[in-house]
Amino acid sequence: MAQVFPQAANSVAKLSLVLAVLAPAGLLYTASAVTRSPYNTKVDVPLDQPVKFSHAHHAVELGIDCRYCHSTVEKSSFAGIPPTHTCMSCHSQIWTNSPLLEPVRESFRTGVPLAWNRVNKLPEFVYFNHAIHVNRGVSCNFCHGAMNQMQLTAKGKTFFMSWCLECHKAPEKFVREPGSVFRLYQKIQSGETLDPEEQALAAGRAYTRTGEQLERGRQLVKQYRIDTDQLTDCWVCHR
Repeated sequence: MAQVFPQAANSVAKLSLVLAVLAPAGLLYTASAVTRSPYNTKVDVPLDQPVKFSHAHHAVELGIDCRYCHSTVEKSSFAGIPPTHTCMSCHSQIWTNSPLLEPVRESFRTGVPLAWNRVNKLPEFVYFNHAIHVNRGVSCNFCHGAMNQMQLTAKGKTFFMSWCLECHKAPEKFVREPGSVFRLYQKIQSGETLDPEEQALAAGRAYTRTGEQLERGRQLVKQYRIDTDQLTDCWVCHR
């Protein structure tokens, strides 16, 4: 009987079986890579805004306290976006003719708020309270990246659930003394020497605490009455 298929058919069949196994794995890997890439997470990708605003200039070069613009960050779940009159409290006197600030002046004249594009946005099913974290010494930079270096604001971290859980599983690695959140920027602005952890925060780097620092963290966890047994319960963030 004549051979129906050429000898190469065996190789094709074997290759097909290999591809049948590898293709789904490759697709999963590609999907995971895209999900974690800046294309999806928007990390380090500045968004277009009605006005080019520099945190580095305002918070460090000028030494304006974070709370001057984000006035509710210590007492509300929402950090707050400053209304136009906050901008005009300075810019009614300085840079009054700058074309870059014309959208601010127009907003002030018309009473129509500036349409800022939100940089740090969580899904609707996630509850986050700024005040709880700030009042327990969790630095702005830990979640938002090195804001002191940002000429244009961009998302600093992915906000994946696994990243949030790193802190919720071991809060002693991240909580700091009350007031340390804003003191970091005061020290950067004044040129005061930063401790190693502050240096890492100012540079947007991860930091591993020493045994002594971890012990201090555990003391603060007790002082803040953080219930570590409940901190990883689903309902804490998903309400």
